[in-house]
Amino acid sequence: MSNKRAGVIKALAHPSRLLIAESLMNGELCVCDLKDLVGADMSTVSKHLTLMREAGVLNCEKRGLNIYYTLACDCLGEFLRCVDKLATGGTKTKRCC
Repeated sequence: MSNKRAGVIKALAHPSRLLIAESLMNGELCVCDLKDLVGADMSTVSKHLTLMREAGVLNCEKRGLNIYYTLACDCLGEFLRCVDKLATGGTKTKRCC
């Protein structure tokens, strides 16, 4: 189980992948929108999306020529809020959330 957890965390452990995940919290996006958002070439964005999909973080659906991505879980926002508290030193107690 630890290896699978590490895989999920690794899938989020890059600024571009976090940006993708945060954007998908508002709903599905096309791969072309994600490419523009990240500001990288399609090959790089595809590698990020593949890693996230293989870790179980993303779902994808092909419609015509486009691929649309959604988050596989609704709890990511809560997790990131907790991470933000930890990152900013906003926890004075032993529990962050």
